[in-house]
Amino acid sequence: MKVVLACHGVRGDVEPSVVIGRELLRRGHDVTIAVPPNVVGFAEAAGLTAVPWGDESQAMMDAQRDYWTCFFQMPWKQKDLKWLGAQIGDIVTQCWTEGAFATLTSLAEGADLIIAGYGFEQFSANVAEYYGIPLVTVDFFPTRANGKVLPLLPAPVGRAVMKAYERMAWSGPVKDVEALQRRALGLPEATGPWPERIAERGSLEIQGYDEAWIPGLAAEWASWGSQRPFVGTLTLESATESDGEVASWIADGTPPIFFGFGSVPVGSPVDTIAMISAVSEQLGERALVGAGSTDFSTISYPEHVKVVGLVNFAEIFPLCRAVVHHSGAGTIAACLRAGVPQVGLWTLPDQGLRTRQLKRLEVGTGRRFAGTSEESLIADLRKVLAPRYVMRAREFASQMTTPAESVAAAADLVENFVRVDRVC
Repeated sequence: MKVVLACHGVRGDVEPSVVIGRELLRRGHDVTIAVPPNVVGFAEAAGLTAVPWGDESQAMMDAQRDYWTCFFQMPWKQKDLKWLGAQIGDIVTQCWTEGAFATLTSLAEGADLIIAGYGFEQFSANVAEYYGIPLVTVDFFPTRANGKVLPLLPAPVGRAVMKAYERMAWSGPVKDVEALQRRALGLPEATGPWPERIAERGSLEIQGYDEAWIPGLAAEWASWGSQRPFVGTLTLESATESDGEVASWIADGTPPIFFGFGSVPVGSPVDTIAMISAVSEQLGERALVGAGSTDFSTISYPEHVKVVGLVNFAEIFPLCRAVVHHSGAGTIAACLRAGVPQVGLWTLPDQGLRTRQLKRLEVGTGRRFAGTSEESLIADLRKVLAPRYVMRAREFASQMTTPAESVAAAADLVENFVRVDRVC
């Protein structure tokens, strides 16, 4: 069958779609993926035919970091928040043009289905509706309304808040741009948020995380039947050029603490390295720093600190005492599979929700990155390095699916979904 995948965001957002695409390609299907220009190389390295669509995604990530840092740190600065919000709106408008939509529409012509990854899935849904073909969505964290991911609220209130957020998200520039696409396709004007439309159309909404990660969610969503299956986290776990050298460095001393902040560049690399150096020295630990999207190349650091580029989390994390990260979904899953305790220093709201889950499951702790100090980070690390957290992390690892199990389940679901749709 001909499969078109489309997703937008940075590497971590795109990876689950790349994983599914690579497996479907291995099974003999015709696979093409549309991704931001700055992620094309990543998708191609996995063996996929990749086509750029939309604008580069890092600018959006940087703008969101600045907005939410101001929102949580200085909410009274309404003028600044309005300006930062307008910047995000401008980026969205610039990113999604008739040319970007024409790219996806052309790719999907003659396709048997579209698989939409996290990030602007509504645009893929509109093209699937236009062609009358099945749609599959892939989430790496619960995005549909539920009563489990806002644990401080009673379940009915939590669901209501998430439904209200869906309505709020379906407004402003995003709604205007979607309306532009639907008019170009000759589709009727949308009358509700895209999550409602996707569900009502009977789309397959793959939950790319383990059921154990959000206790009780599977039971809450039981009424959806097989429409929202849990498959586990979808990760490539690809080897990197640094793995052997990093593993050798680890073996030459005591197990280190890993620090990494993914695709959200830290505001001050100099201050971040200084904090990591001081914290690890006071704790008597070595520090392994994964640069991610932050440029640490011009910064000097002491002997007990090592800065590296990309590493294979599946190989390196089991060799570490703990992991300090940005609460990215893929990084958290890698820690859970490795059985190591973790500290989430979050910036974006969804990262904050995942940090709360770490606390709820007692496999880690965390706080806002902007509110982190040497003293708080030392306290957080001492907490998770205590025997209770170490043991809990190891126990929880046994509840996680393996990467092979996750991708096989996802690909089977996609193939069966299209097969059933054809029969119907």
